[in-house]
Amino acid sequence: MYNTGLEAIFSGILSAFIAQSLKVISFIITHRKINFKIFTTTGGMPSSHSAGVASLTMSVGLIDGFTSVTFAVSLGFALVVIQDAQGLRRAAGKTAATLNRLVSEWNINREQAKPYEVLKELLGHTPLEVFVGIFLGVIISLFAHYVMPNIIDLSVCKAVLANPFQ
Repeated sequence: MYNTGLEAIFSGILSAFIAQSLKVISFIITHRKINFKIFTTTGGMPSSHSAGVASLTMSVGLIDGFTSVTFAVSLGFALVVIQDAQGLRRAAGKTAATLNRLVSEWNINREQAKPYEVLKELLGHTPLEVFVGIFLGVIISLFAHYVMPNIIDLSVCKAVLANPFQ
């Protein structure tokens, strides 16, 4: 599992999962109630998109080398995802907030208010949320690459991967 694509996939998914879990925990602490919908929403601290792609890219660099073609492709992919998380989706969230405010004011000033769907405003990330996501992803990929092989008995993993239905 280690020094393979499985390690890269594992660290990327684990990073995104941990980032989303931190959002749920933060919501529980802040609002004193449980809302597992937070686990599937976008936006917030830290950026799970940034954590996932940063971890994937770091893992590829650790496995194949930081001058490999696979690292270059992974880095390009990560930069696009991070730019989208911070730029385009954040702008879409600001636009949604403006539209929500306009429709609300319009309905207040009219005698007959019409029901409307409130648009989701928390779509993208601030630069700090993206930075924390990247930092989290890098830390998790380093943990997966250097620490986990010493914790997990690889002979058991190899036996399970060789014949998973036994």
